[in-house]
Amino acid sequence: MKKSEIRFSIALDEQKIPEAISWSATDAGADIHFAKAMNISIWDREERGTMKIDLWTKDMPVDEMKRFYVDMIGSMAEGIVAATNDEFMGAKLRALGKELAQHVEQEERGQR
Repeated sequence: MKKSEIRFSIALDEQKIPEAISWSATDAGADIHFAKAMNISIWDREERGTMKIDLWTKDMPVDEMKRFYVDMIGSMAEGIVAATNDEFMGAKLRALGKELAQHVEQEERGQR
């Protein structure tokens, strides 16, 4: 069986606030990639619940953080349809993502 690894490295300041996030993966070549935010969700089948890690660097702008979350909602819509074929849930998530994207765009234009 083939195995792949994903490694994350988080550089913290004196107050233990993330300053830098980097990651590498065996299937992504030898390069180290950098990010301003990460969100990892893992389903614990014994506890029947989600374990989450949400981290962002202190230089992550608020507007980019909002876009990050809107993008994650879109990814969840695609994922739920691919994993369960539940088009209803996918449509609801897509609609929420569209509504929030419009909200963010209005904020960026200063219309709120």
